[in-house]
Amino acid sequence: MAKKMSRDKLRIRRHIRVRNKVSGTPERPRLSVYRSNGNIYAQIIDDVAGHTLVSTSSLKLKLENGGNIEAAEKVGAELAKLALEKDIKSVVFDRGGYLYHGRVKALADSAREAGLEF
Repeated sequence: MAKKMSRDKLRIRRHIRVRNKVSGTPERPRLSVYRSNGNIYAQIIDDVAGHTLVSTSSLKLKLENGGNIEAAEKVGAELAKLALEKDIKSVVFDRGGYLYHGRVKALADSAREAGLEF
C-alpha cells in the first residue's frame, strides 16, 4: 500500500517542478513567495549570484493579522516599492508550489499595481 504524502511534501514537489522552469537572473530576478498560516513572506532573488536582493514579510511590516489577503496586498506593495528603489523593474514570479489564488494572487496583483512587471 502506498504511503500518503503530507500536504507540505506535495507542495515542495510542485515547487521543485516550478523551479526547474523558473530561474532569476541579474536582469530579471525571481520573486519568491512563501506563506504560512500566520504570515506571508516574499523576496526577490538573483539565482546566478545566489543573493537575496530585496525581502519583506507581514512580520517585518508588523501587521495585526499577517495571514489574510489584506496583509498579502500590503506585502506585495511594499516589496515592489523596495524593488523599484533598487532599480529592479522586471521579475519572474515563483509561486512556491502554491495555487495562484487567494493570498499568493493578492500579493502578485498588488506588486504589479505598485510598478513591478511580470
